[in-house]
Amino acid sequence: QVQLVESGGGSVEAGGSLKLSCAAPRYMDSDRCMGWFRQAPGKEREGVATIWTGGGSTSYADSVKGRFTISRDNTKNTLYLQMNSLKPEDTAMYYCAAGRVWVGCTWDQSEYNYWGQGTQVTVSS
Repeated sequence: QVQLVESGGGSVEAGGSLKLSCAAPRYMDSDRCMGWFRQAPGKEREGVATIWTGGGSTSYADSVKGRFTISRDNTKNTLYLQMNSLKPEDTAMYYCAAGRVWVGCTWDQSEYNYWGQGTQVTVSS
């Protein structure tokens, strides 16, 4: 049973923008960490951004700081990732993930026990 569903991926030129969404109806009603991760071909999956659903505290990978913004709408049970000034190196499959209730945000992927199927982002130069 799919519990996290990403959408919004696509193909854009460098410098363009995309907004990813993650429907997370079971996870936004408890305080937990939600995150976006990505995996490029031939590379390991890496953390992009995290957000604490309770207070909204966020963190970002250095490679996306100032360009990406993570947010959530608890009333819509949806997680977002606004991506601006996209670069070819941002090309990857993007996944949203939900951590355990009351466990703080971390880049350790083993702390996220629910994952979506992913949405592809391709940035051309």
